[in-house]
Amino acid sequence: MKYILTFYLFIFSNYIFSQTMSLEQCVEMAIEKNISIKQSILEIENATVDKSNAVGNFLPNFNAQSSHSWNVGLNQNITTGLLENLTTQFSSMGANIGIDVYNGLQNINSLHRANLNILAKNYQLEDMIDDTKLLVANSYLQVLFNFEILNTQKSQLIVAKEQLKRTSSLIEAGALPSGDIFELEANLASQQQAIIQAENNFILSKISLAQLLQISDYENFNIIYDDLDIPFSQILEQNPKSIFEKALTFRNDIKLAETNISIAEKDIQISKSQLQPSVTSFYQWNTRISYQDNLPSFDDQFDLNKGQAYGLALNIPIFQGKQIRNNVERSKVNLDRLKNQYEQEKLNLENSINQAYNDLTGAIKLYEASNKTLASLKNAYEDTSDRFLLGAVNSFDFIQSKQRYESAQSENIRAKFDYIFKLKVLEFYFGLPLSIPLSN
Repeated sequence: MKYILTFYLFIFSNYIFSQTMSLEQCVEMAIEKNISIKQSILEIENATVDKSNAVGNFLPNFNAQSSHSWNVGLNQNITTGLLENLTTQFSSMGANIGIDVYNGLQNINSLHRANLNILAKNYQLEDMIDDTKLLVANSYLQVLFNFEILNTQKSQLIVAKEQLKRTSSLIEAGALPSGDIFELEANLASQQQAIIQAENNFILSKISLAQLLQISDYENFNIIYDDLDIPFSQILEQNPKSIFEKALTFRNDIKLAETNISIAEKDIQISKSQLQPSVTSFYQWNTRISYQDNLPSFDDQFDLNKGQAYGLALNIPIFQGKQIRNNVERSKVNLDRLKNQYEQEKLNLENSINQAYNDLTGAIKLYEASNKTLASLKNAYEDTSDRFLLGAVNSFDFIQSKQRYESAQSENIRAKFDYIFKLKVLEFYFGLPLSIPLSN
């Protein structure tokens, strides 16, 4: 039974990892397994514990104590009043309750700070998730790019083999000189080398993506390799300023910076509250029991010797070596630092959006130009190929035309993927979800 179970687990695990994954599935797995994200979740849990401490500050402090002692030697006999060598026993017990009446609103501000800290940790987590999404999308597109390059190289190898075969037949028939075969053989060898390099790049990109997802069995890991559709997005109808203004309303890094400022303001209020007087109320109860002869019973002594005290305690801070005032000044400096950091975050975001916008417009122009170049070189290659078969063009000129066309194919693929990724980056800044456009 154990071996059967092990067999089915093995089959099930291989079935899971042999499944093709979409971009959305890869993103979900990366978020689930990312160690930094897990650490950030633990920080939220720790901040929740800090909030529990802040809530506990509003509750009264309750303590109970008891003691039992033996006195051996010269002691006063409480019956005769004389000093005698005795062994006496005493028990005492008591309880006290204390509660803050006023402490400069320190407890209230601490609770507000704890809530803000939880909010900040959540923004930090979401910001980390955003970075992970972009990283996975980039790696995912890199795999698709290398896969398409590999398929293109394989297609070009098939063409090269067919061209070599046709040329050999024409040479045997006397239609072409025998020297033309050498250039084609060299081109075929070069094409085989290109496939080896493309395969290596494809495998490395798969490994890189699998590592992001923490999948060790990358050989059975696959993604969806459908052809990509060239997307069109209305994001280009926006200008960088409008994209920036919208990004300020939802970007987690900006919200995190704003929340950190609020936390620093609460820190100043908490530090200042320590300069104000504090009032504490208290209630105490105690009793004692002696175990000497000729004394009332335990229950009677417990009742007769009980006492209680209650009142208010006022504490006025006068001088603590400037420690509290220095804490206030440090909190003010920290607030100024976080305000500067907030402005820097906005500048960084604006610069990133401007850069992404300009990169996208440039990528679109490059892709459109590469389409025109590819179409022209394709026509030139087809014309040169026909002329080569007729003997009007030598093998060197034919190979040059073929290599220019193949290079244009690779550059067109590169331009397409560069355009798609830069479009996704700008859409991400605008708040649109990450998705890969697939052809129908």
